[in-house]
Amino acid sequence: MEKQQQQVSLAKSSRQRCNEWIFRDVPSDITIEVNGGTFLLHKFPLVSRSGRIRKLVAEHRDADISRVELLNLPGGSETFELAAKFCYGINFEITSTNVAQLLCVSDYLEMTEEFSKDNLGSRAEEYLESIVCKNLEICVEVLQQCENLLPLADELKIVSRCIDAIASKACAEQIASSFSRLEYSSSGRLHMNKQAKCEGDWWIEDLSVLRIDLYQRVITAMKCRGVRPESIGASLVNYAQRELTKKSSLWNPSTQTKIDLLSTGHERLVVETIVNLLPVEKLAVPISFLFGLLRSAVMLDCMISCRLDLERRIGSQLDIATLDDLLIPSFRHAGDTLFDVDTVHRILVNFSQQDDSEDELDDAASVFESDSPHSPSQTALYKVSKLVDNYLAEIAPDANLKLAKFMVIAETLPTHARTVHDGLYRAIDIYLKAHQNLSDADRKKLCKLIDFQKLSQEAGAHAAQNERLPLQAMVQVLYFEQIRLRNALCCSYADEEHKPMHQSWRISSGALSAAMSPRDNYASLRRENRELKLELARLRMRLNDLEKEHVCMKRDMQRSHSRKFMSSFSKKIGKLSFFGHSSSRGSTSPSKQSHRTDSRVIERTCASTD
Repeated sequence: MEKQQQQVSLAKSSRQRCNEWIFRDVPSDITIEVNGGTFLLHKFPLVSRSGRIRKLVAEHRDADISRVELLNLPGGSETFELAAKFCYGINFEITSTNVAQLLCVSDYLEMTEEFSKDNLGSRAEEYLESIVCKNLEICVEVLQQCENLLPLADELKIVSRCIDAIASKACAEQIASSFSRLEYSSSGRLHMNKQAKCEGDWWIEDLSVLRIDLYQRVITAMKCRGVRPESIGASLVNYAQRELTKKSSLWNPSTQTKIDLLSTGHERLVVETIVNLLPVEKLAVPISFLFGLLRSAVMLDCMISCRLDLERRIGSQLDIATLDDLLIPSFRHAGDTLFDVDTVHRILVNFSQQDDSEDELDDAASVFESDSPHSPSQTALYKVSKLVDNYLAEIAPDANLKLAKFMVIAETLPTHARTVHDGLYRAIDIYLKAHQNLSDADRKKLCKLIDFQKLSQEAGAHAAQNERLPLQAMVQVLYFEQIRLRNALCCSYADEEHKPMHQSWRISSGALSAAMSPRDNYASLRRENRELKLELARLRMRLNDLEKEHVCMKRDMQRSHSRKFMSSFSKKIGKLSFFGHSSSRGSTSPSKQSHRTDSRVIERTCASTD
């Protein structure tokens, strides 16, 4: 209704303007109707310029036609008014806002050189060639006018000529900008100054006003012309932000408001088109932009191929992603997880497969680069492993997160990806705390993901006292804590004592087998756990005494001569007891003092354990 009212008002205004420039002293002999508008004109000026009107008048010569209706005239009544003015010889200005309409209406009315010299078609064509195609900004304006003139504007090659002009101008601007950034180094060599701002991409903002179908054709032409992938990527980012941020829920990951999918056809088309236009080169667009597109694609239910392409691109550069990038909201039914775990799993699979393929390709090169400590793929694996552990810790409190989904995320990366298991242990501990109804079998299955040998000292101390862990896992932690302390002793006194310390290590093979064998009963595990705690307490006391003796020895070495030092050294060696057996008979020896202290610690530990 509103559109009809607008057409009526335009027709009235056109008729009023028409009365100002037509011949008032000569009565009109033909009425032209265009989109609801009525023009009282004269046959002679019209048939002298327009082949279409000439044919219509000739066909109805006997009937003396006085009324003609022009259906589907491009540009509507305003454009026909300009064409009528041209027929009457009234001057008007051809601009970027009307040249496309004039070209189309001249084709419709057949205002060509065949019927009159310097007709409207040739005049508009000259302006397009000499003015429009020489300027990128004007080409964009003309393309905007062509949006309502398709497909006729395409048949007349107005669109293709403007697109080719835009692509060639952008490429030329980029080449000129590249030359301006060339400079000589101190050694006299010519190189590109990468820090200088590239001024050849000023057209990015101009293209963002185009409709998505025309924008797609412009970017495709630019790719064929050789415009830099970084410039293409910057244009895509700018266009997507302009089109998709109109609905904040599409682009802002913090908002999860459901919107009517029936009203998102345009946004879906924009996302799918931009994904198809993405450059194949890595880092051409920020990875945060790729995640933003993926969120929109998931929410708008874009084509599967579109989402898989985004997941593949993200997986190839996942090592530069952040935790906020991975937190993709879930837009499914209410009982689903808070975050889209399945999408993240597919991204991790893409990363792992990409890493495996790179390893296969680099096998030959690794023979010649064996001295390098870490390959880029190992560095990427380490970064991604930390990212995954943080992601697991973030999604672990979700009550709807199933154990299988949690484990499949943790197991996606290869075992050698994690050099330290502190992050994985933290995530599993959070999951156990949030899901206290897990069965013992599920808790054991979950804790098998942790390599307790790769826990740091702080994480190991926390795990040894963590009641949420299965008992077998706690025993493993205590066992590896003892091994760590034993290795510390071996490193501290390797030059002083060559005897293998495991010969004096007082832990029975039954304790280890009991900890590792699932056939042992709960009482046996509890007994072995208590013995390990006692041994650990005793060993810590020994370590404190050894550290004190070590400090005294270093002080004596600085004060005494070599012979006196050897005598003092032999006496102190006689006093030391690494494993609780004193060789000195003096009542004040450190060994006896530590033995009495150990007895009190063991009694308190036993009392607390019982």
